[in-house]
Amino acid sequence: MERVPAAAPGSGKFDAARLIRDHGTLEGELDAVALPRVADQLMDGAAPVAWRISGSTDVAGRPALRIALEGELPLECQRCLGVYRWPLRQTTQVLVARDDAEMAQLDNDSDLEVVLASGPLDPAELVEDELVLAIPFAPLHPQCPTHA
Repeated sequence: MERVPAAAPGSGKFDAARLIRDHGTLEGELDAVALPRVADQLMDGAAPVAWRISGSTDVAGRPALRIALEGELPLECQRCLGVYRWPLRQTTQVLVARDDAEMAQLDNDSDLEVVLASGPLDPAELVEDELVLAIPFAPLHPQCPTHA
């Protein structure tokens, strides 16, 4: 597998078609606190998330990206209101569309998420999208310290 140099989140966009064609990989780390749609769900402190985006195809041979996230997010336990260090380990596959028509078609034909890649993509935006979907609506400690 060819390694594609990592782009800096927020500043280094990448060509999804090239990444898929070359079966390349981008990887990096970012602080989830810096992501506007996620920051208000996090407790104080840093929330480093390691990410990897790989070019691939789905089972039907359609262009796709695999987005892997790993980290630990400081969420507020809805039972005790204390900090719950929620373990994040997730891999998601998203289909890639070149234009709006293809996006609509893929969206109708698949249960997978579809992203529009008519131009360069920002890895931080993809990571933020996946975090928005992954963070639990009402996080709870598995064994809450105040309700043992």
